[in-house]
Amino acid sequence: MRNQFVSNWMSLDVITVAPDTSLTDADDLLREYNIRRLPVVDEDKNLIGIVTLGDIREASPSDATSLSIWELNYLLEKLQVRRIMTPNPVTVYTNDTIATAARLMLENKISGLPVLDPTDDSLVGIITESDIFSLVAQTWEEPEADVLKLVR
Repeated sequence: MRNQFVSNWMSLDVITVAPDTSLTDADDLLREYNIRRLPVVDEDKNLIGIVTLGDIREASPSDATSLSIWELNYLLEKLQVRRIMTPNPVTVYTNDTIATAARLMLENKISGLPVLDPTDDSLVGIITESDIFSLVAQTWEEPEADVLKLVR
């Protein structure tokens, strides 16, 4: 299991945003696709950062604010992802192992990693803790299926 490659378990359809994307638009994308992180890419599609649902929540005003809903919406529409993203995020390559990805997530206390192509450092996917849990669950289920076949 730990020798499986990231390329076998990563999600390929990565939703990305540009650094000038508004917080409102980024939040809308996260909700629409039911995801928790958005890689931030420049005009050449190079990875320059990552913004998470937590980053957006932190940047949003609290319920105790005295601003009106219209003022809040205006401010959130003007605030750009570049202001709250984590620049130069921790990444893995397609040919790294799941063990490497899991270790990096644990060491950095993060739940997802952009995946880069080792030949040109282009963004080709994303691997999350859910992807790793899927691998673990599948691996744990396989021996049970084999035992059931032997019993029958």
